Amino acid sequence: MIGGWVLDVDALSGFASGGSVYAQAVVWTAVEESVVLAVPAAVLATSIAALSEKHQPALDVLLNLPVTIVEDLTCQRAHEVGQLLASASEGDLAIGHAVRCAKDRNWPLVTADAVAARRLDLGVYVRELP
Repeated sequence: MIGGWVLDVDALSGFASGGSVYAQAVVWTAVEESVVLAVPAAVLATSIAALSEKHQPALDVLLNLPVTIVEDLTCQRAHEVGQLLASASEGDLAIGHAVRCAKDRNWPLVTADAVAARRLDLGVYVRELP
């Protein structure tokens, strides 16, 4: 069985900016242990928009790691994420896409905001960044 972690905006930005030693440890542990890192496309777009230009190369490093995959926001997935956000009456596209990916894969969601993730789905397993 292949296992992995789903990264949200906090994890991606924390790694790329160097602002979270824990996010960096998650990424490098995944490389060492061959753990797959799933990056939802909505999370990627939000992170690119939020990160300064000087942090973009570090984000590119993460995206080009052999353990990293990008989860597309397909038409079907967009419907699922939209329904998830509608049922919670809150949340943004990035966290909704991340939660949906984590649930579908049955993998932990790496985030600094477990409360926001659990508002969308109480059953999502969270690996919280300090």
